[in-house]
Amino acid sequence: MESKQLKWVLLSILSLIWGSSFILIKKGLIGLTPIQLGSLRIIFAGLFLILVGFKSLSKISFQQWKFIALTALFGTFIPAYLFAIAQTEIDSSVSSILNSLTPLNTLVIGSLAFGLQFRRNQIIGVIIGLIGSALLILNGAMNHPEQNYYYALLVIIASVCYATNVNLVKKHLSGMAPLSITTGNFLVMLLPATLILYFTDFLDVVSMPQVQHSMLFIVILGVIGTGIANIIFFKLIQLSSPVFATSVTYLIPIVAFFWGLLDNEMLTPIQFIGAFIILIGVYLSAKK
Repeated sequence: MESKQLKWVLLSILSLIWGSSFILIKKGLIGLTPIQLGSLRIIFAGLFLILVGFKSLSKISFQQWKFIALTALFGTFIPAYLFAIAQTEIDSSVSSILNSLTPLNTLVIGSLAFGLQFRRNQIIGVIIGLIGSALLILNGAMNHPEQNYYYALLVIIASVCYATNVNLVKKHLSGMAPLSITTGNFLVMLLPATLILYFTDFLDVVSMPQVQHSMLFIVILGVIGTGIANIIFFKLIQLSSPVFATSVTYLIPIVAFFWGLLDNEMLTPIQFIGAFIILIGVYLSAKK
C-alpha cells in the first residue's frame, strides 16, 4: 500500500481507537472506582509498552529523564485519573467533545509559557472554541440536572495537561525517538500507579465478577487505546505531517458520539450546536 493511502487508513484506525476510549472508560467505571480505573489503565499500557519498547530506553540520556517525568505527569498520569473521575458525572460523548479543546489549549500555553506566536485566525479560533465549550456545558447542566457538570471542568483541565505535554515534548524532547519517549513515560508512571492501586480496596474486590468484567474493558483501553494507539500515531506522523496527524481531533468526537448513542446517551440540540462551534474553533486554530 502506498504511503498516501496508508496514512488515511492509519488515521481512520486511530480515530476509531481513540474515539472508543471514552465508552471503555464508562464501562470500566461500572465495577471500578475512578482511581482504580486510572491506575489499571496506566499499568496495562505500561507493561505492554515496556515489553515492546524496552530496548529504546537506552537512547534516553540522564539529563532527559526529568523531562520524561514531566511529560509522563502531564501527558498521561494526571489525565488518566481526571477523565475517569469526570465520567462518573458526565456522558462519554460530552467528555470526548471537550477533549477536542486540546489544540486550542496547546496554542494558548505555547504562547504564554513557551513564547510561540499567535496568528489572528488562531486567536479567533480559541475564542470560538471557548464559546462552544461554555454552551455545551451550560446547556448540559440545564437539561441534565441529575449530572454534575462541574465535573466537565476536569476534562478541560486534562486537555490543558495534554497541551502542556505537547509543548514540553516539542521544546525539550523533539529529537528523541517517539517510542523512547512513550516507553520512558510509562516506566516512570508504573510504580506510582501500582502504589495508588494498592492503597485502594482493589485487592479485596478483584475476585468479584463485576470487577473482573470491568477490567477487561481497561485492558483494551490500556493496551490498544493507549499503547498501540501511540505507536500508530507516531507512524502516522512519519508518513505524513503533525498537521495531518492531529486532524484526528475532528474525528474522535464523531466516533465517541455514536458509541454514546448505542449506550443511550443523547446530546440536546443546543449541545450539538456547541459541539459544532468547538470544532470550528479547532479548525480555525489549526488552519495555516
